[in-house]
Amino acid sequence: MPIDAVLPEIQAALAASPNLVIVAPPGAGKTTRAPLALLGAPWTKGGKLILLEPRRLAARAAATRMAATLGEQVGETIGLRMRLESKVSARTRIEVVTEGVFARMILDDPALDGVAGVLFDEYHERSLDADLGLALALDVQAGLRDDLRLVAMSATLDGARVASLMGEAQTIVSEGRAFDVETRYLGRDANARIEDAVTRAVLRALREEPGSVLAFLPGQGEILRVAARLEEARLDGVDIAPLYGAMERAAQDRAISPAPAGRRKVVLATSIAETSLTIEGVRVVVDCGLSRVQMYEPDLGLSRLETVRAARASVDQRRGRAGRTGPGVCYRLWDEPQTAALPAFAAPEILAADLSSLALDLAAWGVSDPGQLNWLDPPPAPAWKEAVALDRELGALDADGRLTDTGKALRSLPLPPRLARMVLEAARRGEASRAAELAMLLSEKGLGGNDADLSHRLERLQGDGSKRAKDAKRLAGNWARLAMAALPRPQPSPAKAGRETDVSQDALSRARGQSLAVTKNADRERPLSRESGGGTGRGPVRSDEPSDGALIALAFPDRIAKSRGAKGDFLMANGRAASLPVEDPLARAPFLAVAELTGRAAQARILAACALDPEEVETIAAAQIETRDETVFDAPSASLRRRRFRRLGAIRLSEQNLSVEATEDAARALARGVAQLGVSRLSWTKGQDQLRDRVAFLRRAEGDEWPDLTDAGLGATVEDWLAPHLLGRVALADITPGDLDAALATALPYDLMRRLDLEAPSHFETPAGSRHALDYAAPNGPLLSVRVQELFGLSQHPTLARGRAPLTLELLSPAHRPIQTTRDLPSFWAGSWNEVKKEMKGRYPRHPWPDDPATAPPTTRAKPRG
Repeated sequence: MPIDAVLPEIQAALAASPNLVIVAPPGAGKTTRAPLALLGAPWTKGGKLILLEPRRLAARAAATRMAATLGEQVGETIGLRMRLESKVSARTRIEVVTEGVFARMILDDPALDGVAGVLFDEYHERSLDADLGLALALDVQAGLRDDLRLVAMSATLDGARVASLMGEAQTIVSEGRAFDVETRYLGRDANARIEDAVTRAVLRALREEPGSVLAFLPGQGEILRVAARLEEARLDGVDIAPLYGAMERAAQDRAISPAPAGRRKVVLATSIAETSLTIEGVRVVVDCGLSRVQMYEPDLGLSRLETVRAARASVDQRRGRAGRTGPGVCYRLWDEPQTAALPAFAAPEILAADLSSLALDLAAWGVSDPGQLNWLDPPPAPAWKEAVALDRELGALDADGRLTDTGKALRSLPLPPRLARMVLEAARRGEASRAAELAMLLSEKGLGGNDADLSHRLERLQGDGSKRAKDAKRLAGNWARLAMAALPRPQPSPAKAGRETDVSQDALSRARGQSLAVTKNADRERPLSRESGGGTGRGPVRSDEPSDGALIALAFPDRIAKSRGAKGDFLMANGRAASLPVEDPLARAPFLAVAELTGRAAQARILAACALDPEEVETIAAAQIETRDETVFDAPSASLRRRRFRRLGAIRLSEQNLSVEATEDAARALARGVAQLGVSRLSWTKGQDQLRDRVAFLRRAEGDEWPDLTDAGLGATVEDWLAPHLLGRVALADITPGDLDAALATALPYDLMRRLDLEAPSHFETPAGSRHALDYAAPNGPLLSVRVQELFGLSQHPTLARGRAPLTLELLSPAHRPIQTTRDLPSFWAGSWNEVKKEMKGRYPRHPWPDDPATAPPTTRAKPRG
């Protein structure tokens, strides 16, 4: 194997220094050759080597290959430890474990007694558990075990960054041995379904090239759809072999084994086949260029799967699969220039994951601030804050970030905190076994099928006799025993205290031993939040027995959901909407307990849930249900309505109409409603309208010392000036002009009111002694419309605002028709008056038309007849 050339260098490096980075391409042999080469190194002192693998399939393949090299079975010198499977013995010197298992191992035994070295294989995949495991191992090495060897191995890795993280560790590169691979770019119509494009590419590859085909697709759904299309094509001598994480072990083994003599194979795989596996006979790769990754939205507390473009490092590894055993061909479903635009590496999981389990793990380690450890990429602050908040809400962390007794109990179960809480609470109710099986369904993809109703899945799991199902049920039983052992025991009598304590600890130790192969995250595929169905799959239910939905609600109380009337549409207690296909039986349920969703917050789709009865919601969430009286403004009736609501978060459980009380809050609500409709809807009198116009005139003339009494200004401050005068009023129609007088007095202080009468009077008294209202809403400023004879004797033009603004005069004829508009009366008298006089004298001969009106006596009368 290519790695053999650098094995002496690897041995020498670890003899001289505790840390090492190995970079070798797929197929170089680093996974199986490096651990065996280090087994006899003096620094091991007979201790074990731990080899971490990101996926169970890779772990099982590596253990099997190394054991075969030694002529042994797995469980002898080479051991295997992962969820649902454990094969180790007293003879075991190399343990192949999945990354989640190792994270739990080091947390339970920080000194790593009996372990000489830890090898992180395929570290470039950057799972959250791998990052946690390396951070803790470096901490152990620095504080407890300076003799502990740590090796990071990868096919594509930023070796300099990792070497720096590991204390400037030496980096050894193996060039590997890859056969030539021809790359053919096929492009892809962006509007075409990916399944159709991959099917066409596979059929073309089978026509053009010999050998088996490995096709990469984003996920299980696309794999099954392509498989169905290829089966319909009735390909002669070709076997179709899906390969994804949720498959039975036997099906996975068939996918990676060589094709029978005389036949070809088409392996349809997720990114599970990118590294650590050699599929015999494959010389053609079809790459769609997409990957499916989990994205966590901390502000929503939701995880979703998102299909993204694969990184350049990933597509290079996929391409390399065609050249593992001979020259090959890679068909890429994109155009060649697009390759340069791909991201260099896939984003580390720590940057896009729910960190609630990590927060508990670090608290158990004695760390409340992740900055105290060394990370290649530290946990993002928003996600960390959300994780700590959730753990505190569960009672697992105290205000200082320390692990509480509840937190210790949650950590005794190898499950995410929400699911651990469900199993523990169920154990208090005598339902630990059923809750543990529900947790298993949510942790292991594909168990019990993919029905949205978790109760249906549970029923199928309980009747499933396959090895995977049996292993899952056995492991769930271990979780149930752990939960029961973690419950507080009744205080024993003094004579029995010592013996009872020993029994409790012994039970906990046995349960932990049975569950050592468990990790809180299955392989590389972390369990997503899922929901369970409504108790239809477990036979008769006692009246006092919680339903499956009630158990799921223990884990996800914020995702109790109520139907919105339209079939399939639900509103969750956290305020987010979610939906089911209308044909799904669960779509008719009045309430759901939702465990898993996908999609974005605005259009989340329910993947797993259980039905809840309204009575169960009342019981489960009794402490969270709030009763609140709300007085709101009803715009159509322009009146207040008072209702009593019972709410569970954003869900309205019930409402009751009540009479509106005469309170200040009700007055403010009515005032806000008035502003919503528009202040102009109030019953303003002419005098009140004029007063507001007078103030608006002075505000324009003199500045902001005058309040803004326009509709917009009053609407913005309605709670200040109007609300205090609406006590006891319940509708717009109840607000009287007297209320508005009092409200305007609030808006316009007494000193300004006095100035208003002086500077912007409501009326103008003419030299003839008559009083006329001024129009302050006129387009060109305050306006006085008056018969011209009433102004005789006036030699100066009238002004307002202490002389700042001339009054606009609309001079009228004796018949009250406009004859002139002026803002300079003396100029009018001296100028155009003569022309006006001539015209008016002929029309109205009985009225006076003096030659010098500035000195003539004013009058409101005509000359008498005769």
